[in-house]
Amino acid sequence: MTDVLRRGRASLAFSFFAQGVAFALLVTRIPAVQDRYGISDALLPVFLAAVPILAGVGSVTTEQLVKRVRPSRVLRWSQPVVLLALLGVGAGDRLAEVAVCLGVFGLAVGALDASMNMLGVSLQRAYGRSIMLSFHAAYSMGGIVGATLAWAGAHWHLALWVSYLPVVVVLLPAVLVGSRWYVDGGAGRAGAEPGGKAAADGVVFKLLLPLCLVMTFAYIGDSTVSNWSAKYLQDVLGSSEQMATVPYNVYMVTTLLGRAIGDFGVRRFGAAAVVRAGALVAAAGFAVVAAAPGAWVGMLGFTLLGLGLCVLVPQTFAAAGRLFPGASDAAIARLNVFNYVGFLIGSPLVGALGDAWSYRGAMLVPMVLVLVTLAYARSFAAQPDRYGGGHERPRTADVGRGSNGL
Repeated sequence: MTDVLRRGRASLAFSFFAQGVAFALLVTRIPAVQDRYGISDALLPVFLAAVPILAGVGSVTTEQLVKRVRPSRVLRWSQPVVLLALLGVGAGDRLAEVAVCLGVFGLAVGALDASMNMLGVSLQRAYGRSIMLSFHAAYSMGGIVGATLAWAGAHWHLALWVSYLPVVVVLLPAVLVGSRWYVDGGAGRAGAEPGGKAAADGVVFKLLLPLCLVMTFAYIGDSTVSNWSAKYLQDVLGSSEQMATVPYNVYMVTTLLGRAIGDFGVRRFGAAAVVRAGALVAAAGFAVVAAAPGAWVGMLGFTLLGLGLCVLVPQTFAAAGRLFPGASDAAIARLNVFNYVGFLIGSPLVGALGDAWSYRGAMLVPMVLVLVTLAYARSFAAQPDRYGGGHERPRTADVGRGSNGL
């Protein structure tokens, strides 16, 4: 059983990594996609908003799918669809084609994100200790690799399909082979137990709401960094255009570092303490960015943001699994929707406040929202009657068969 868990953990980590690569390759080449298809500045926000909206639909649909099939199967087939849709975005030449490919990408990403985190939560339950942050660290690593490949493609003026094709050729067979070792949890699946539908219906929104808010606030903060860090550094803090590209890379690296060591912090101090610390560090980062007298101090703020925000999302998924051990798949699918809600709200919110007020002032809004997380930190505490004593429990064999055994 230990070997099964190890293989399942490694294969799922690779899936997170592959998704990080694919998503970074898309979002960092949006200007190139716009130029290739002649998408106007007025129409571009419609395309960009459609992806997270459809991803939310995909996440909700996944909640229903996993009542009938295992999450590993949803992940096994949604990830290749994401990769092929990415290639389609780069290979098309008409507006209708990119619209269809982005739509498919959004729907598949919703299913992929939900099913990946379902498997991550069930594996963490099987291990009996915090490992969720390590999966998201793999995603951050993939994001760094994808952003680097995107930079290389832009630097050498490669066509989009030329940039995307080698990545898809390598990752597509790799994720299909790796999917043979995905491990489904038994206790976490609503459909795995008698009365599974009743268990899924037992996801009480009042209990889930604090986690939904934390997820939304975390992604408002994340989208603020990804969409506004370069403009803020250049226009507000007076950096060079070249230096303005650095904060997001720094943010991604510190996110990776924070997630790589975050599981040890959860094991030592508990999830609630780590979430509180992450919220305080992230709020300090926004405060430093808002008050920064120059570019280098602004860079320090974005560094703190990466270290603080990186722990919130993985721990929110893990907390949902602990709150609803008999229906964790349903809880995670619903919670995952607020990932996209935060993404949709964050960038327009900061832009509107920046234009109407000031960009320094706009940075204080996500700071306040992140601080609100402190009020909900108790929702991250382990439930002794559901998840063992303290924030750990002995390793148990509550794991179902891998997907290749179905």
